[in-house]
Parts: sequence; C-alpha cells; structure tokens
Amino acid sequence: MKRRLAREKAFQALFQMDSHEITEQEAIEHVIEEEQEDKFLTELVYGVIEHKEEIDAAIEKNLERWSFSRLARVEKTLLRIAAYELLHQDEVPPQVAINEAVELAKVFGEEQSGKFINGVLSKMVK
Repeated sequence: MKRRLAREKAFQALFQMDSHEITEQEAIEHVIEEEQEDKFLTELVYGVIEHKEEIDAAIEKNLERWSFSRLARVEKTLLRIAAYELLHQDEVPPQVAINEAVELAKVFGEEQSGKFINGVLSKMVK
C-alpha cells in the first residue's frame, strides 16, 4: 500500500474511532477490507492514539482565533495525523506531511479545509 493510501485509510480508521466506540484494530480491519494490513497505516493509527494529548496540545497551541473543541471532526483528524508525522516521523519530510494532509482535506473536508490545515501545520513547523 502506498503511503498516500495508508494516510487515507488511517484517516478513515481514526475518524470511525472518534465517531464510534471501536478499537484501533477493529477500525483498521474495517478500512482495509480485503487488503493486507500495512505497517505505515498501523503506525499512524496507533501513534496518533498513543500521543493524542501531546498532539492535541501542539495543534491547539498553533490555532489562531479558534479553539480546538470547535474544530470539525474531519479537520481535527487530519491535523492529528499530520501532527503525529511532524512530531514523531523523522523519515517523513515536514512539507510532505503538510501536503498530504492538505490533499486529504480537499477530498474529505469543506472548501476551505485545505487552507486552514496548511496554515496550522505550517505554523507548527516554524
């Protein structure tokens, strides 16, 4: 599985977990369907869950005129994945993590989601 698809599947798994009371493994199994489990996908899901408090604090610190609790679930989930990559994935260049989050926002978010996510993540990198 390519990393872009793994990020998309991680987004779907984390979004489901935020919406329903299911385990990480159940969410992953649901989104991969008949495909083999992917190491990067699993690492993203478990990493975001394991470091959730740290990630949420880093995101909130970089929000302007907005509170973390007011974020839509799509933006919150995408920001968490990208923030995890920025904070804990040394092999992923920051610009790649940001670009991938913006691209996913264009698919799953509102019209302005990509710009918003780009702004927050760019501020995190500085």
